[in-house]
Amino acid sequence: MAGASLLFALSGCSTVTTNQYEATARTTLTWKVGYSTNPGRNQERIETFGSTSLLNRNGEKPEGAVIGPDERELWWSALPPRPTLDEIEQRLQPAEKASQPEILRDVNYQITYRSNGQSVALPTNYDVYREVVKAYPSQTPLELTLGVNDSSVEKAEPKFEN
Repeated sequence: MAGASLLFALSGCSTVTTNQYEATARTTLTWKVGYSTNPGRNQERIETFGSTSLLNRNGEKPEGAVIGPDERELWWSALPPRPTLDEIEQRLQPAEKASQPEILRDVNYQITYRSNGQSVALPTNYDVYREVVKAYPSQTPLELTLGVNDSSVEKAEPKFEN
């Protein structure tokens, strides 16, 4: 049964070789506050407040970058305005207590490549993003392994001509 599942999962994947590509990582900073009637019991309702985003392209410092590069070589925008006590209290429900505001860091990775004369943009992960960033300056051909139904890029490897 497991073998059949693996075969099914692999059958939906394909590979593409391209030398026209770019990697993007959208970094987002968002304030969050937890609301709970019983703090410490992991039954928190999370509310988000102000948010800022920045688009990293091919590992280069984007215009407007304020923070970075971080340990993953990503750049971040300035922090959004911290929610005020009034804003936090407006979202309180009866008998709830609010936690201190915390900043959430989120990253969405995407690869755009040319294949058969068309531009294709697919979500990916950090490892693929880094491989594309490293290959980008020289435009080394990459072999991209696509995910199930070709809906994501799961792997990127340099493809050297023999």
